Amino acid sequence: MLVNTEQEFNLAYKYGADERLSVTKEDVDTLKNDWLTDNTIAFWEEYLEREELCKHPSSHIVLLRPSMAFMLMQTPDPLTLKEALPNFSQTTHIFLPINDAPSVTVAEGGSHWSLLLVSIIDGVAFHYDSLTPSNYNEAKLATDKLTILLGKSLRFMNLKDSPQQENSSDCGIFVCIQMRHLLLKKLLSANSREKVSMSMSGKLVDASGGRKEILKTIEGFRKEGQKRRSFVFPFILYFLQSFMKANTHLIIDKMNHTLHLLFQNSRETREIHQELIEYLYAKINL
Repeated sequence: MLVNTEQEFNLAYKYGADERLSVTKEDVDTLKNDWLTDNTIAFWEEYLEREELCKHPSSHIVLLRPSMAFMLMQTPDPLTLKEALPNFSQTTHIFLPINDAPSVTVAEGGSHWSLLLVSIIDGVAFHYDSLTPSNYNEAKLATDKLTILLGKSLRFMNLKDSPQQENSSDCGIFVCIQMRHLLLKKLLSANSREKVSMSMSGKLVDASGGRKEILKTIEGFRKEGQKRRSFVFPFILYFLQSFMKANTHLIIDKMNHTLHLLFQNSRETREIHQELIEYLYAKINL
């Protein structure tokens, strides 16, 4: 087991303590042999952005989160989402995880993931469905919404030669693996002048290996987060103890002044004061 409790992980990246990702025990459990949650796919997109896309600062590729893709599909007028969505004015390609959930009113109502890759510069939306044509209508709808949002005509291509899954639960893993392959092997590695085939025909998708890899990635960040905490917490405690020792008399004087304001009986004040002093020194000498 990766974790034994229901609490959230906080996965600290090496980029800084304030840049964090979160996955839950439920997310981790689905990676073992179940249908992936949108949070797990969002984690993978964040990972690709920070570990791969950051190496190509001149690229203008957007990995849209599942929640944003779903919101785009469900909103009657996509132009009302301009403030909520990324600025696509310089974007060349957009990756969208597509889910077949019928409505925003149904919690986790979907049962299938597929991947839509929109090449804005070519005016084409490529759809990769591991149970084709399951998400055809949903992907076509997302393409139509983007056409309105971008103000640019997009030709929808449902790629029937996309790798197909062998069970009912690997669709999310197929999305993650194909997203990375298309990003690294097709878009980021291509010469700007060469034509690149976006077909995934013949591409072997190792779903079991993909699950293990993402689990290993999460476990690595979890251990890194533990290592950070094991260093930071003792340092903070040492700092606080040093501060309290250096300012003991100041703290006690403040306490004494406050107690005199609260109590008129001097004997009662001295007794409480003494108890607080003993407590303070006990804490300092931990």
